[in-house]
Amino acid sequence: MLASQGSALGLALVAGRAGTGKSRLVGRLLELPDARGRSVLVVSFTAGESVLLNRLPAAGTAHALGEERRLPAALPGRRGQLARSAGERVPPARRGPGGEARAAAPEKSADAARATAGSRDVLTALGALAHSGGPALLVAEDVHRADPSARAALRQLLTRPPAALTAVLTYRPEELPERGLPLGAPVDYPPEAAVIRLDLGPLSEEALAAHAAEVLGEQRCAPGFTARLHERTGGVAQVAADLLRALDDGGRDPLGPADVDAAGVPVRLAELTAGRTGAVPEEYRPVVWAAGVLGEPAPAQELAAVAGMELPRGREALLAAETAGVLCEFDRGRYGFDVPLAAHAVHELLPGTVREDLHRRAARVLGRRQPVPWARLARHHRHSGRTRDWLRAVERAAEQFAAGGRHLEAIALLDRTLAAPEIPQQHRVKLALLLARSAVIALRTDETVGVMRHIVDDVDLPVEVRGEMRLDLALLLSNTVGLGEGGRAELTQAAEELESRPDLAARAMSALAMPYWPGPPLAENLRWLRRAEEAAEESGNLAVQMAVAANRATVMLNIGHPDAWQLVDRLPRDIEELAARQQVARGVVNAIDSAFWLGEYDRAAELLAEGRELSERTGAMGAHRTGRSTELLLLLATGHWQGLGESANAYAAEVGETHLAAVDADFVRAVLALAKGDWSRVTELTSGNGPLTRSPAVPLDAASAMLRIRLALAKRETEAAAEEARGAWERLRRKGVWAWAADLAPWAVEALAATGHRETADSWVAEFAAGVEGLLVRIPRASLARCRAALAENAEEHARAAALYREAAAAYEELPRPYEAALAHEGAGRCALAVGSAAETDRGVDELTGAAKVLDDLGAVWDAARVRATLRSNHQVTDRRPPGRPGYGGQLSPREREVAVLAGTGLTNREIAETLHLSSRTVEQHVARALRKLGAHSRQDLAAAGEAEE
Repeated sequence: MLASQGSALGLALVAGRAGTGKSRLVGRLLELPDARGRSVLVVSFTAGESVLLNRLPAAGTAHALGEERRLPAALPGRRGQLARSAGERVPPARRGPGGEARAAAPEKSADAARATAGSRDVLTALGALAHSGGPALLVAEDVHRADPSARAALRQLLTRPPAALTAVLTYRPEELPERGLPLGAPVDYPPEAAVIRLDLGPLSEEALAAHAAEVLGEQRCAPGFTARLHERTGGVAQVAADLLRALDDGGRDPLGPADVDAAGVPVRLAELTAGRTGAVPEEYRPVVWAAGVLGEPAPAQELAAVAGMELPRGREALLAAETAGVLCEFDRGRYGFDVPLAAHAVHELLPGTVREDLHRRAARVLGRRQPVPWARLARHHRHSGRTRDWLRAVERAAEQFAAGGRHLEAIALLDRTLAAPEIPQQHRVKLALLLARSAVIALRTDETVGVMRHIVDDVDLPVEVRGEMRLDLALLLSNTVGLGEGGRAELTQAAEELESRPDLAARAMSALAMPYWPGPPLAENLRWLRRAEEAAEESGNLAVQMAVAANRATVMLNIGHPDAWQLVDRLPRDIEELAARQQVARGVVNAIDSAFWLGEYDRAAELLAEGRELSERTGAMGAHRTGRSTELLLLLATGHWQGLGESANAYAAEVGETHLAAVDADFVRAVLALAKGDWSRVTELTSGNGPLTRSPAVPLDAASAMLRIRLALAKRETEAAAEEARGAWERLRRKGVWAWAADLAPWAVEALAATGHRETADSWVAEFAAGVEGLLVRIPRASLARCRAALAENAEEHARAAALYREAAAAYEELPRPYEAALAHEGAGRCALAVGSAAETDRGVDELTGAAKVLDDLGAVWDAARVRATLRSNHQVTDRRPPGRPGYGGQLSPREREVAVLAGTGLTNREIAETLHLSSRTVEQHVARALRKLGAHSRQDLAAAGEAEE
């Protein structure tokens, strides 16, 4: 609109409820460059007072927006001083607690004088604007509070506007004296006038998320935080801003939905709601109280019933509440607060006895709905003091949530309920059982475990009930912290306690059958599997039978049994019963994880979309998480490293850095850190207190040990590498699932051979080969070839070693595992150079060059630097270079760039020297030159600067 410089009126009517950002919009408008070339008058009627913010300049004088101008003597003080407008309505008398009338305090004569002066000054300014020349801008804020004389003056101005007038009027539709008429009466706009209306609604959840991240920092906005913030504030900008200020305590811990709830009602909203409620005639206020108690938009008949009114009287009350701006109409004739938090503000103002009566009537109203909203009904029963009805409704609500796959909502409700000390023991047991069932699926954390442990230890529980609770506790422990010895002991005891419940006993036995966790050898896992199948058949329970079938498929895939994929294919995806479908979803997702460790990446990728869809559709949140974390492993293995580190970081932050669900993400992050040369990060992830260290899962334990061995070998700490290899190999031997040795074996064999224990290393290779013979496994073929290549290289049989490395590289490429293939090509090239013949040297150079390129493309800067160092260190290769040293001037040489990047990852000069086959003194010189050329201030700045220069 400001762009128009013609003679016609341009008018924007900006409508928005309280707090929707009208003033902010006006502020941005006044900052536009085009506003500076106009005569500007800004008037605000906020809180019933005329605020003259900017005077119209004298005719013919230039004016810059924001220039300080003194108000006339009739309105003392500087620009922005308040003066009450003439004709302001006297507020109605308020009622005291006993119903007695309290008259409003009389205005002092000085206030009256200022009111008259303020009104006169505004009217004078509007009159001057009407006779001004040239383009002008009028901004009138909160015209719903303007007095009749000011509204009349505005109507007159807009009916006969001066040339090139642009006007912006803001108002709250809910507070207009005459609904639909911002200026109290229709305006006879000129025919050529351009009049538009802008309705400012609430912020979207996405916009609110961006604002919350800006205020608090993205890392503090935990999952569910923004959704809850949007739900509680209704997206109203001012309320959200106030709530974010209350939450911004300067801390660093992530904030979740519970923090939003605990923040309470912002003062500004509480006072606005109280004031508007007080403006409703006393006999009609119960309908506002009813809306506050219900806490959600409701039809007129329900609000009237909760308020204790007949429907006609209730409709009158709703009209009064709408007129006062305290309630508004939603779609399909429902009424409530535009800001849900306002309902809490009203609820907190109610006396206890009034509140109890309202909740009692609300419970009767909600009990007639179909389907019954049990969670809301439970809240009303509790507030009305009906404990038995409250607990019964909580049970029904938890069952309702679970049946719909909404397990997190069930857990939240049950957690809140079990925290109440007045719950009788028999009800506590029922609720805890419901909580445990949802927790096993949705992976609840230590708060749930604590509640369940307390109940399991209660000696008054019947044996079967205790066994059921113990089973759920053990399953929850296995999903959240891993099935260690404590969890296995709980499962074994549960299987005994549930002897008369074959359905539940089968679940315990089926979990004991999983070889994924350490402890007994594979043979014992298989015995538990047979017992589980017998108990499931005896139970006749379909969901239990599907759980056992899913575990059988998983176990067979773990060990690479030839029939394993047929078992996965036979899991019925379209089974009708929800609990059974959840078990099928778990089986499909487990198959993806098992396929990763077997090297069946194509099959795993095919199942990924299906497993995600099944787990989301059935509400099996544990399976959904497993699918997402396994996807990170697949991307790592198949060489899709672009953005993978960021994805792993985000997933770990989402589930919790210390949660077992973050274990796959930690393995991915550790591999990437090692490939980039960030050795301190590798140590932190594989030797600290994170999931990779605490998780007893056998395949991840072996993979984590592989990283520790590689790191020790890189540091030339061969004895430490060999010791790590012995421990990891013994743990694998106790379990007996040799497919899981594929990542560990080549490096364990290399470490053992490097310390002179060739015979033991040979026996390990033979043991590994025998363990996978005849099984449906792909990756061990590549791994075994690499093991044999390492032994041949250690024996200085370089020609044979090169051939075996090439065999391993081809097998890795077929999977595909491009990173491992590149490392195998590195070994082949290294051994080819050691052979010494011209043909092998040429081939070795090509292999090393190709390996360096693949590693560069992956972002494995440390590995790539090591490969190029091998190329440079061989005198036959060096002799082929043209004589002379190229000049690089102010640019980094290739060697300086390598040193800079490795120094930036945290490697010491000695560690860089070992990687690049240089002296520590040479590395020190390269670091100094890189710092000087790049203008970097520290070693930490070198990595990014070195990569940016490429």
